[in-house]
Amino acid sequence: MLTEREILSTLEMLRNENLDVRTVTLGINLLDCAGAELNAVRRRIAERVMSLAGRLVPVCDRVGQKYGIPVVNKRIAVSPISVVGAALSPPELVEIAHTLDAAAREVHVDFIGGFSALVEKGISRGDRSLIAAIPEALTTTERVCASVNVASTRAGINMDAVLLMGRTIQAAAQRTADRDGCACTKLCVFANIPEDIPFMAGAYLGIGEADAVINVGVSGPGVVKKAIDRALGARSALDLGSLSELIKKTAYKVTRVGELIGREVAQQLGIPFGVVDLSLAPTPNVGDSVGEIFQCLGLLAIGVPGTTAALALLNDAVKKGGAFASSRVGGLSGAFIPVSEDLNISEAVRDGHLCLEKLEAITSVCSVGLDMIAIPGDTTPETISAIIADEMAIGVFNNKTTAARLIPVPGKTAGDQAFFGGLMGHATIISVNNGRGDNPFIRRGGHIPAPIHSLKN
Repeated sequence: MLTEREILSTLEMLRNENLDVRTVTLGINLLDCAGAELNAVRRRIAERVMSLAGRLVPVCDRVGQKYGIPVVNKRIAVSPISVVGAALSPPELVEIAHTLDAAAREVHVDFIGGFSALVEKGISRGDRSLIAAIPEALTTTERVCASVNVASTRAGINMDAVLLMGRTIQAAAQRTADRDGCACTKLCVFANIPEDIPFMAGAYLGIGEADAVINVGVSGPGVVKKAIDRALGARSALDLGSLSELIKKTAYKVTRVGELIGREVAQQLGIPFGVVDLSLAPTPNVGDSVGEIFQCLGLLAIGVPGTTAALALLNDAVKKGGAFASSRVGGLSGAFIPVSEDLNISEAVRDGHLCLEKLEAITSVCSVGLDMIAIPGDTTPETISAIIADEMAIGVFNNKTTAARLIPVPGKTAGDQAFFGGLMGHATIISVNNGRGDNPFIRRGGHIPAPIHSLKN
């Protein structure tokens, strides 16, 4: 039960500290829309999305107005299209992407995720067709997001899939060369992908989920920063244990707000409530940055020595506070470090404090991995695959979710600026070691076996 003081502090979060519900995501099961006849599949998908999501946006707006808590993004996640469209060809799957995009536009949602494949153990015909369709699908749609899970702690790393995704990312970037490779901003490569992510571009509805479900993603890096600033203003000598406790209590309040909104939206739609993803997901706006939290803790900038320890503290405290607040915590739930989407992190790259190697190191203790990183456009597909493989190894061998969202920007080199617009922000292009070099290791393919600690039965 919140005390009067805690209620007042939550109201302060709403007024002055960028507290919002970052996304309400409606998961929709499309498995019974599958078939071999394209037009029939497209019709069934459109009907299903329209019937379940037609009221999503007005209900979210109404609930947000009721509590004075804005729901910033309304999104849809569907069953993996590699399964739904397993009998279809790559050009036909591009048409499925157009159907999803049109349906999302019709119901006024921001993004629709689930143009996805799960290939950690092997690549089926449907998986291969979907991956082949990704570059064209993401180039010719506005709202469709794609994700491919290429590794898991139980299965190891599918290096054939990793190599294929490096080529896919480069192809998607080339198709949107006039827009700084922006198709790649809607594509994530995962290890240990959860089935209930509300945040894009990784959102999809897992095979083990219900016919429809409401998942909520809360945020609030600005809230955490302001709480730390207030505490240090009152007692400048606070130690890290005390600051961890403060972050934990702040995450508790943020999570309670998110669950309140999510449950009411679910009730009004007559759809089961799923999970709260309590990730600290920043935006390009001033005052809504994860990077600023590192500075208020005492670091010059994210990327300098001490960054990994600070991120470990932050991520752990956020998870503990959220887990205490709700029994329905899921998704990614932790701190995001998306370079282009966080103004402070983007500036740290520009100023030379943060490099690709340090980003990889700190993903060992964060929630989502190498996120929204612009790299030189002439980086070879093999090198892109090698970066992905390194990140997948961190996830597999540490038994955690991680991902890579890399954007090779055609025609630009390290130090140039890439502009993606809106929520995607802008970034300084980061240098890549051996970016144009050969890599026979990656071309060997096969599987990197699962670690010994995967044998848990």
